[in-house]
Amino acid sequence: MNTSSTKRMVLFCRKSPYGNALAREALEIALATAVFEQDLAIIFSGDGVWQLQPQQNSAEIHVKSQQKLLAAFAMYDLNEIYVEQEALELRNINHQELSIAATLIDRQKAAELCNSADIILNF
Repeated sequence: MNTSSTKRMVLFCRKSPYGNALAREALEIALATAVFEQDLAIIFSGDGVWQLQPQQNSAEIHVKSQQKLLAAFAMYDLNEIYVEQEALELRNINHQELSIAATLIDRQKAAELCNSADIILNF
């Protein structure tokens, strides 16, 4: 665990991008956390990897696309972004085609990141 005044946080994004507000709220929390310069790692796993699919069209379901939130990660210096390789493989998603750069990790590495965190948020 971290002994400085800044807390180490891990944000798990496990929900698909549409159908409920959890995925969007997770991205908004990530941006808000970055504003306060907190130590944050973001892990996309399970159905959360669908959030990283490029060229999402949410107009037909009358909700805002999350792509603008994801694109803002770079402006907010959110660089510690991970995606679970097993989740991509199960969904036949190519890592090279994701909408933002994310480091491939396995479940063991995800567990290690969680063990190093002071705060874990699941969405």
